[in-house]
Amino acid sequence: MTERKRAVRTLAKKLFAVAGLDVSRRHEHRMHLSMAEALHHLAGSGFRPATVVDVGVGNGTSDLYAAFPDATFLLIEPLEEFRPVLEEVADRYRAHFVVAAAGRERGSVDLFVHSYLEGSSLLRERGEQTGIVAREVPMVTIDDLCDEHDLAGPYLIKIDVQGGEIEAMSGATRSLAEAEVVILEVSLFQFVEDGPELHDVVSYMKDRGFVAYDLFGGHVRPLDGALAQVDFVFVKEHGRFRRSHAYGHA
Repeated sequence: MTERKRAVRTLAKKLFAVAGLDVSRRHEHRMHLSMAEALHHLAGSGFRPATVVDVGVGNGTSDLYAAFPDATFLLIEPLEEFRPVLEEVADRYRAHFVVAAAGRERGSVDLFVHSYLEGSSLLRERGEQTGIVAREVPMVTIDDLCDEHDLAGPYLIKIDVQGGEIEAMSGATRSLAEAEVVILEVSLFQFVEDGPELHDVVSYMKDRGFVAYDLFGGHVRPLDGALAQVDFVFVKEHGRFRRSHAYGHA
């Protein structure tokens, strides 16, 4: 930029300021489009979870591990097919893992395994489906695993289990009490039988002292292009991230 252009721009800003208009750039204050951006915001706010619980690991949640590399990770994944991913994460980070579904109690449960493995769910998908096979898998609770491995809070809990999010949280009563952040994939339609929708999840979290703080990602359904699923970040209603309710600087 030439000196003349700089001078013109500076003069223009001063004139707008005299008129009470702010034309400064605010690119840093835009919506978070990805998990990486949402996590960067949390870390930038000084949040450092002692334990990160990743339920529904699938092919891995690399953004989560990269954002908090000094945390201890608890990985819960019901499909044996993803064991190599769990082992790889455990080799790179301080992590414990179990091949099991997360639920309200210990035992076993049928998992409906899709040909697209990450679409597998504890709940039946609506409509006629092909290539889905029921498989009995162990069920564990988040609370029990945290106790067994002596994992302390504050926790960040991420759950992406295709409609089984509330089932997983039902076994995390003590962990939720010490959590600051919970990241959940939520659906705007009932794609699985008896699956929770957005309003159900928001109500469930509110009853446990958490409120919506951020959202990112999003998938549309091929049927009509309607928004189908989105990831929500919930935080303690009266926690560190909501100490101020001001919109801008005082």
